Amino acid sequence: MNGHFIISLDYEIHWGVFDTRTIEGYKQNLLSVNPVITRLLELADRYGVKLTFATVGFLFAKDKADILKHLPEQKPTYTNKKLNPYPLLETIGNSEKEDPFHYANSTIQQIKVNGNHEIGTHTFSHFYCHEFGQTVEQFNADLKSAIDIAKPLDIKLKSIVFPRNMIEANKEIDKPYLNVCYENGITSFRGKEKAYIYNIHTTKFYHGWYLFKLLRLLDAYINITGYNTYKLEDLYKKDSVLNLPSSRLLRPYIKSIRFLEPLKTRRIKKAMKHAAKHNEMFHLWWHPHNFGVHTDKNFSALEEIFKEYKALNTKYNFKSKTMTGLTNTINQTL
Repeated sequence: MNGHFIISLDYEIHWGVFDTRTIEGYKQNLLSVNPVITRLLELADRYGVKLTFATVGFLFAKDKADILKHLPEQKPTYTNKKLNPYPLLETIGNSEKEDPFHYANSTIQQIKVNGNHEIGTHTFSHFYCHEFGQTVEQFNADLKSAIDIAKPLDIKLKSIVFPRNMIEANKEIDKPYLNVCYENGITSFRGKEKAYIYNIHTTKFYHGWYLFKLLRLLDAYINITGYNTYKLEDLYKKDSVLNLPSSRLLRPYIKSIRFLEPLKTRRIKKAMKHAAKHNEMFHLWWHPHNFGVHTDKNFSALEEIFKEYKALNTKYNFKSKTMTGLTNTINQTL
């Protein structure tokens, strides 16, 4: 098989950051999410790039009554109460027009009508599988609610991105969650990069955690951990959810270190070329709200990446696919 280019986006608006950021403090980023997605669809279609939008279930709702109608039978009982989003339902607006921070039905429909991209799930409530207090049964109820709220839009959820990347394929503690996904028709998920500084289980405390964070930042600009590309035959696993691991987080433009921007795009393009030449997968991801400020700068970097994809597609038959598109290819071929 030829190499493949995957892009997944964590589509969450305020539901993904409500426990760490206020709306007022992050307003510009959040208000820009849906306009960013409209622009992103246009740019991706221009270069023949397919996108997977891992979408929080709350965003599918037409109004608050729609959210309440689809609430799961069991809600997460996190030990850390501030991680629970359900109390926030009392304060959000009643519709997307009134509250663009917590609804996105119109943009989800825009993605669906476009027809070139995939809408996957980011769980119903931005569920944290590694947080203390929650249970597998609660996750199962959450996932069922995500599936149900997507049905009125005729969207069948087949791929998942776990919030905060809280699942690993090879950890016994995580297998019950992946079994729940498989039983509910999910066929793929985005795992962590294979490099050690990324592949750390979040239930454990690690000395030197800030060193890992620094190394991750540096790795975006200089090659510390390698390309993090993957042979497709290594991704295949019979009768289970396929792990399509991340290769690189596309970090947003940072004005204070803007001189490093050329290194960031070069690092990504070199890994893409490696994947194309060696018939491997390169998986890029980010959050749409990352593009909420310095939007033109971020899109300039992204267009450079898309131009590289187009060149690699012509020279090496490097293919862009959604997560489910690649999963289907793997399952049908291997």
